[in-house]
Amino acid sequence: METIVDEQTNRLEQSDLLAQENNNKLSSAEQGKLWATYVGNTMSICVLSYMLKHVEDQEIKSILENALHLSEQFVQSIHKIFVQEKFPIPIGFTNEDVDLTAPRLFEDEFYLHYLKYVAKAGISLYGIAVPLVTRADIRQFFTNSMDQTVNLINQVTTALLKKGFLTKPPYIPYPETVDFVDKHSYHNGFFGRIRPLQALEITHLYDNVENNATSKAVLIGFSQVAKSNQVKAYFRRGLEIATSHYEAFSGIMQEAGLTAPSIIDQLVTTSTTAPFSDRLMLFHKLDMYAVRIRAYGNALSMCARHDVAAKYIAFLAEVGNYAEDGSNLLIKNGWLEQPPQAVDRKALASNRH
Repeated sequence: METIVDEQTNRLEQSDLLAQENNNKLSSAEQGKLWATYVGNTMSICVLSYMLKHVEDQEIKSILENALHLSEQFVQSIHKIFVQEKFPIPIGFTNEDVDLTAPRLFEDEFYLHYLKYVAKAGISLYGIAVPLVTRADIRQFFTNSMDQTVNLINQVTTALLKKGFLTKPPYIPYPETVDFVDKHSYHNGFFGRIRPLQALEITHLYDNVENNATSKAVLIGFSQVAKSNQVKAYFRRGLEIATSHYEAFSGIMQEAGLTAPSIIDQLVTTSTTAPFSDRLMLFHKLDMYAVRIRAYGNALSMCARHDVAAKYIAFLAEVGNYAEDGSNLLIKNGWLEQPPQAVDRKALASNRH
């Protein structure tokens, strides 16, 4: 009897603790991650809704429907939290940012490559959020978001493999023994003996080749349909960057006798009718290049060869400059919605009544 009472008491205490945590105001981490998730998924709803208007393959259609359902679910959950907190609801992207009657811009196969790319971005966003947020309900939201996005990318990968659309990461021989690095030449990349690429370096090269291949296709499509000449020129510049990075990373792999993912430019149609607003497309590419910065940073942290590391450092600077220019273009057009930010104490102090 005492054991039952103790268990009930513990449950009540846990319930009280959960209620107390949920009554806490949102921290900066929670505000920032919820805001980014909300805005990003309103964009995804527009993009996925358009894709579903043209998809013919029933298996790919089912996966797109699942992805759309997840985005709608995430937006609804965050909207509810914001309403409870009396937090301003972000505008994000709406029906005004998508033309569902626009002709097909991408082939069915592209949708799978695209979903893999955006699911990677989602996993990065939600995975970083989980250890940073503290309120129990927000932790649960991001944990569930992470789990469901992992399930989505598994569906996508299975379909890519089944349909023969995926170039697998290259195989390398199993090591014969456990060994330790005993020479400083392990880091060489420009002079002297250059060692073969190790597994983690290959992993991130493969990932970045794949990302740039998808980015190239998106940029080709967006540059065809953008209405503003400035936005169109921005996409063309992004296409040059993505092409250069694709060729550099795939070249490193090919020099090592390793296969790299192929370009998918052929999956873009010849349509010149915009399915999305210039604002959505510009924000989308800015978001994709922000993901690229994280991917290059992760790759750099796992890279020991100086020549490969130098590529990542140079490309990080190039992508950072490109992203900044995109942000300035959004600001110039009045299209950049401001994320939550700290109080400007200096401005308050200098404000005389």
